[in-house]
Amino acid sequence: MTDTLNLVLAGVVGLALGAVFFGGLWWTLRKSLESPRPALWLLGSLLTRMSLVLVGLYLVSDGQWERLLAGLVGVIGARFFVLRLTGPAAGHQGVAKEARHASDAR
Repeated sequence: MTDTLNLVLAGVVGLALGAVFFGGLWWTLRKSLESPRPALWLLGSLLTRMSLVLVGLYLVSDGQWERLLAGLVGVIGARFFVLRLTGPAAGHQGVAKEARHASDAR
């Protein structure tokens, strides 16, 4: 029973780490579009997010590959959750709208 509980907790921690990672990516992309130095935003965010996830997974795994795998599954699951919240379809509609304006300009 304890092993199962540890795996579930590792998965939940992975979900939290993934939410921070992909939510931070979404936030960084929005901020970098407004910034005069987007490369600094992107690089700083990448280093911060990767460090946080790697250290978090290292700590949650406690040297056991099963816990590491559960944490990774949680991170991947969080990707789908963040995509659902941020709505990738909204970004695609803006691109399609711009493409229509470009064809009208001819």
